[in-house]
Amino acid sequence: MNRILLIDDDQKLGDLLTQYFAQFDLHMTQNILPLQALQTLKKDRFDAIILDVMLPEMDGFEVCKKIRAFSDVPILMLTARGETSDKVLGLELGVDDYLPKPFESRELVARMKGLIRRSKKTAVSSKLKSGALTLDPQLRSATLEGKDLNLSTHEFELLKFLMVHAGQSLSRDRIMDELKGMDWEAYNRSIDVAISRLRQKLKDPAKTPIFLRTIWGEGYCFIAPVEEAS
Repeated sequence: MNRILLIDDDQKLGDLLTQYFAQFDLHMTQNILPLQALQTLKKDRFDAIILDVMLPEMDGFEVCKKIRAFSDVPILMLTARGETSDKVLGLELGVDDYLPKPFESRELVARMKGLIRRSKKTAVSSKLKSGALTLDPQLRSATLEGKDLNLSTHEFELLKFLMVHAGQSLSRDRIMDELKGMDWEAYNRSIDVAISRLRQKLKDPAKTPIFLRTIWGEGYCFIAPVEEAS
């Protein structure tokens, strides 16, 4: 059974979702307070998180930032507003998916299952290595100089796609088409945000690219040589 952590101060909503999710083999635990939720995450393992924006103690964006400091567990954020600016901010902080309130419970289940499926998906391909950067598709991990990059689901799948197609200029449309199962937003800005986050984690400034280059008018390219590693 997959385990979900709900971080939301609406107890009634939590009770309803707990009962509903059980029908789909999803076990839900609810934490009303963010600080309590952070402690729960550090002590126990969860397959995904549902995170509300409006919370006591701190908002959902700050909670997400703190989670990403120690975990890459998939995060779906609930928001009553749903503006593009909120979505961009969430993507920059490592949110994997968004769902505006009010929502249909069945859609929430489908999105959670998709996040869990993709985060647990393993490939039979070998590790990919480019200099000090190593990506392991089976463990769904990426390291630079031996340090875990703590990539979100979106970031990991994007980096893998770019490395597999190293040397090729990949348009935003092609990236979104290839990764359409990742629930990318139907606007190119989400790709740009993910690329920006990858550059930061890869220590790859836009002006002096080490791994990623923007091909103006076309898209993006992983420019460093990539080889398979055992």
